[in-house]
Formats: sequence, C-alpha cells, structure tokens
Amino acid sequence: MPFNRPSIEGAELTYLRQAVEGGHSSAKGPFARRVAELLREHIGASDVLLTTSCTAALELAGMLLDLQPGDTVIVPSFTFVTTALAFAREGARLVFADIEPETLGLDPSHVAELLDDRVRAVVPVHYAGIGCQMDELLRVVEGYDRVSLIEDNAHGLFGSYRGKPLGAFGRFSTLSFHETKNFVCGEGGALVLNHGGDVERAHVLFDKGTNRRAFLNGQVDKYTWTDTGSSFGMADLLAAYLLGQLEARDTILAKRRAVFERYRSNLEPHAGADFEIMRVPQGRGPAYHMFYVLLPDRELRDRALRGLNQEGILATFHYVPLHAAPKAQAFMATPTACPVTEAISGRLLRLPFFNGIEADVIDRVCDTFLGCTRA
Repeated sequence: MPFNRPSIEGAELTYLRQAVEGGHSSAKGPFARRVAELLREHIGASDVLLTTSCTAALELAGMLLDLQPGDTVIVPSFTFVTTALAFAREGARLVFADIEPETLGLDPSHVAELLDDRVRAVVPVHYAGIGCQMDELLRVVEGYDRVSLIEDNAHGLFGSYRGKPLGAFGRFSTLSFHETKNFVCGEGGALVLNHGGDVERAHVLFDKGTNRRAFLNGQVDKYTWTDTGSSFGMADLLAAYLLGQLEARDTILAKRRAVFERYRSNLEPHAGADFEIMRVPQGRGPAYHMFYVLLPDRELRDRALRGLNQEGILATFHYVPLHAAPKAQAFMATPTACPVTEAISGRLLRLPFFNGIEADVIDRVCDTFLGCTRA
C-alpha cells in the first residue's frame, strides 16, 4: 500500500495532446492562461504566475521583497526546507517560529514576540490544508508597515478560513502541484499576486528580467533586460495536464473528503491516551490534503511506523524541525525555542492518502494501526 498514488481524473491526456499538437509547449501558453484564470477567479487575485514548483514561486516572492542586508523573515520551523531556503537565498536572515498545537500552523503569539523592525515577511504554512489562525496573524503584523504576509499554501488549494479562500490573505501566496499534492502535474507551482502593484514587476522577474510583457502588450517597441529575474515558467504541456486536474476539482475534493471522513470515523472512537487524530477547528474549510495522527511520544510513533511498514503499509512521519537542522545556523538571525515543533515532529504519523484508495483498504490501514498502538 503506497503512501501516495497520483490519478487521472478528467481531460488531462486530451489536453496534453492538444498542447503538443498546438505547437506552444513552453511557458505562458494557452493552457497556462486558462489555469491562471481559473485560479485568479477562485482566489480573487490580481494575477497568478505558473511556475516550475512551489519552491520557485517562493523564490520569486523573495525576489519581489527586495531584501536588504540585515532584513529577516519569520518562517515556521515545522515546514519543508524551501519555505525557509527561498528567502535565505535572497540574503534574508531567518527567524524560526513555533507552531500552535491545534492546526500545526504558525503560532501568532510567538510571531508577536519575534517581530521587530528588521522583519520583512512572515510566512504561514497552511499545514495539511487546514488554515492557520489568519485573523490573529493579520492583527499581529498590522502595525508593521514593512512586513509582508506570504502564505505557503502548498497543501491548501480550495481550502478556506472563515469562508475566504486560503491564499487570499497575504500579499503573496504560493501553490504546489507536485505529484504528492491534491492537484498535480508532476512538478509545478504558482505565485499568487494579491496586490495589483506587484503585477508588472512580477512579470519582469518571471520573464528573466526583461520587459517582454510590455513589448507583447505594445507598450514598448522592443524588449530588453531591465531587472533581475530568472526562468520560472511552467511548460504549457504541464499546464495542460494541470487544467484537466483543476477542472475535476469537485470530483477530486469529494474523493479526498471521503477518504478523510473514513479515517476519522474509524479512528475517532479509539482516540484518547494511545493517540490523537488531527483536528479541524471551527471556521476552517479543509482542503483534505492528508490525515495524520499524533502518538504520545517518538518511541510509540516509531513503533507504529515499523508495524505498519512491516504489513506493507507505507505510512510516514513528516518535517524534521528546521531550527535544529545543520545548515540552519548559517542563516539564522537569532536562536529561538520551538518546543511544540519538536514535540509534534516526534509524534506525528501520516497515513496513506490518495484519491483512489478504497474504503476496505482504509479499514485495513486503521485496523493495522490500532493493532500497533495496542502492542
């Protein structure tokens, strides 16, 4: 039983063939425009740029900040390395913040303690597709004019917080379409631009530092090198596949919700001293990215992992705290304590989760897991 298995859900292969036959297979093609429009409409964004990965989208966001020596960025310690690395590459010093235990999202109270005049960005991660405490985070950064909120929404597309789409709260947000995510194209991402004032420069950086967009729009008679930038664009072949996935979003989300609810209904009656199940606080619309459980300690978590794997069920842990990583010292502005991150990292276990997993297989996974907790 694999942990993840991508699936074709709609017109992916038809669109892929059309992209090949249409003759535009590189970035900013017709399928990319259709995907961007779909995402713009859902999020209410000023613009969306499709990128080669969520990492690339984060790097593009970092470039748009124009970071200067001494600037810092607050990121959660409980996240994938590129959430932090994207800003370190642009010269920022990193300040690692703890998470709160209900959603495993950035803890607003710890962010408030860490904010100072050097901070240029705060980067919440909507872990497992459950929205962070966005009201509190927005309130905390409100008095800091130079601080941009950047949502790492790799897990949370089509999730919501108090009725508003995840990814619509920050100056920027980023998306992932990696094969392990809800909506996939192999490798891919997007930068969501929620402030109109960022759109023109974002396109320049996206177009390798040139004013190509202005040229194509007839604003200049030739295009040339005007800024920094890089090659960020998603190939239209991948955008074509992605469009098929996104058009099938209702089907995909329904399947994933059914998986989530099956896990919850099977495990919730047994939760207690032996383990906890993930929680969805009031006001959150889940994106149904994963289902995790929390064991009492690392020893029991690792024992459950071994037991599941021995039965051919690929369950897994997740992030190792970044603030304790060997390379973190090179980029850290100041040491911080992240006790919740350290505890959660050693206790969390993710169960197999993908669109096509059958109900009887979920039941087997749950029975096996329960047997491991009682051994």
